Amino acid sequence: MTFNNSFQDRATQAAKAKENALEQYRSRPPLDEQIAAERGAARRQRETVKAEQAVIRKAAAAVKAAEAAAAAAAAAPPSDAERKAARDARYAARRRRK
Repeated sequence: MTFNNSFQDRATQAAKAKENALEQYRSRPPLDEQIAAERGAARRQRETVKAEQAVIRKAAAAVKAAEAAAAAAAAAPPSDAERKAARDARYAARRRRK
């Protein structure tokens, strides 16, 4: 394409290019049904494996969250009743020593 091409020349070239592209598309061999079925089966298998891995990841995340919650509960400060019981036990031990 040069600078001096007219609009009609460029339109003709575009039409020829489009026709060549369509001809290449039409000349492709048809897709074999057996190959298409194999590809579909492989795709479904990959999707199944991916879904299973997602379930495993979610379960692992849930377990990790439960462990973190248990650790947080274990590390929580003692309640008032627990502190009072520990204090009473110390007092009782002191009285027994005297």
